Amino acid sequence: MDINSVLKQIREQAAQVKPRVVVSETGRVLEVGDGIARIAGLPQCQSMELLEFAGGVQGLALNLEEDSIKAVILGEIEGIKEGTEVKRT
Repeated sequence: MDINSVLKQIREQAAQVKPRVVVSETGRVLEVGDGIARIAGLPQCQSMELLEFAGGVQGLALNLEEDSIKAVILGEIEGIKEGTEVKRT
């Protein structure tokens, strides 16, 4: 193979690539207690929205405040602590 045929193949393959951008809003746990997490960094979160904590534990957003939200943790809370990442689903 010469360089031109290699470049042609690369260009053909690059033309078939369909970039996909996934935007996800993430926040961080500020505090946890009694099965409730206070979370910052999810300004678009809606009431009753399902959230996912790092490690796969889910939560339900309930109390929306100006600078944070409170969510009920729907699973084991042992791995959830201050600084744990939380994503909107």
